[in-house]
Amino acid sequence: MTTGEGTLSSEERLKVGQARVARLATVRSDGTPHLVVVTFALHGDTVVSAVDDKPKRSQDLQRLRNLEERPAASVLVDHYDDDWSRLWWVRLDGEAQIVRDEPRRTELLAPLAAKYAPYRQALPTGAVIALTVRSTVSWSAS
Repeated sequence: MTTGEGTLSSEERLKVGQARVARLATVRSDGTPHLVVVTFALHGDTVVSAVDDKPKRSQDLQRLRNLEERPAASVLVDHYDDDWSRLWWVRLDGEAQIVRDEPRRTELLAPLAAKYAPYRQALPTGAVIALTVRSTVSWSAS
C-alpha cells in the first residue's frame, strides 16, 4: 500500500486517468456516509465530476447538499479482474468545491468532455464538483 500527500504518483495518475468510473464518498449531516458512482476526470491534482443530464429525481442531489455542509470527500477508483494479480485501487482524499459560476464551470467540464463522448455531444448543465486532492492511498496486487 502506498500513502502520499498531495500530488498523485505517475503510476496512480495513469491508472486513475484510464478508469471510466469512480465512487464519490461524502458525509450526510447526520454523520452517515453517502456513496455514489460518478464519471470523473483529472484536471491537474483536481478530480472533476459533474451533475449531468442522465435521469435523476432532482438536480438537488444528496452529494451536493453533503458537500455544501462538509467539503471533505473521497474518490475511490479501482480495477477488478478475476486474475487477482491485476487488482488495484486508488483513494483520493481532499476538499471539494461546488462550482456553478461561469467561466470556471465550463473550464472544469473540458477534461470531462475530452474523456466521455456523451459530454462532447452535450456538456452537462448542472453543477461541477472539483475535489482538490490533499492525500492519496493506493494498493496494487502487482
